[in-house]
Amino acid sequence: MKRSRFCTAITIIVLLLLYLPIILLIVTSFNESRFGGQWLGFSLKWYRQLLQEKQMWKALQSSLLVALISTVVSTLIGTCAAFALHLYKTKLQKTHYALIYTPLIIPDILMGVSLLLFFFAINIKLGLSTITIAHITFCISYVTMVMTAKLQNFDFSIVEAAEDLGANKFIVIKRILLPLLAPAIFSAALLSFTLSIDDFVITFFLAGEGTTTLPLYIYSKVKFGATPTINALATIILTITFATVSLAYTFSKEETQ
Repeated sequence: MKRSRFCTAITIIVLLLLYLPIILLIVTSFNESRFGGQWLGFSLKWYRQLLQEKQMWKALQSSLLVALISTVVSTLIGTCAAFALHLYKTKLQKTHYALIYTPLIIPDILMGVSLLLFFFAINIKLGLSTITIAHITFCISYVTMVMTAKLQNFDFSIVEAAEDLGANKFIVIKRILLPLLAPAIFSAALLSFTLSIDDFVITFFLAGEGTTTLPLYIYSKVKFGATPTINALATIILTITFATVSLAYTFSKEETQ
């Protein structure tokens, strides 16, 4: 098939629009200049200055706490939900799938507003607890989606063979299910952690007074103009995010082989 120059040009333009701003952000974080209009030399001073931002470290601590709790809880519940959807076929199966996958298609702003109204209605004070509950809510769907895809290709005859040989449920889970499903569980957990720590819209509605996560901290800084320390912080976040996604992809690739 002859290669189209028009399609090639469109592809290059799209790639430039996607990745050129990221590249410029990374380069600017190492620029000696404060405003980034001109290159004054390579420098790490913005990274050193970032270490002195106490408010940023507090926000990062809150984000990590929320992300870790939501990852553990959503991975546990989502894995159990995937088993329930796969093993127990009922007339309400389509309804169950709809309830699980609805958070995936609901816009974040709508989910944030609805959860805000819900917490107000039951008189729960906004803070890290409400953010954590919200993150668990939408992370469960992603975990269930990953685990359901894995279970569809899982050979349950191994489990039946172990039970025929006298293995109880605890042994089956410990020595068969967990080792074989570990790559999928780890991939789902990494995906959940990444989505939680990067979330802004839902967190913005549910943070409450005096509660700040890392995305909210970045927003509070950049809305008055970008600063080199934020560029340095964004570079670190990009590095960690790409590393996490690559790790999750590696585990997903291993489980399909």
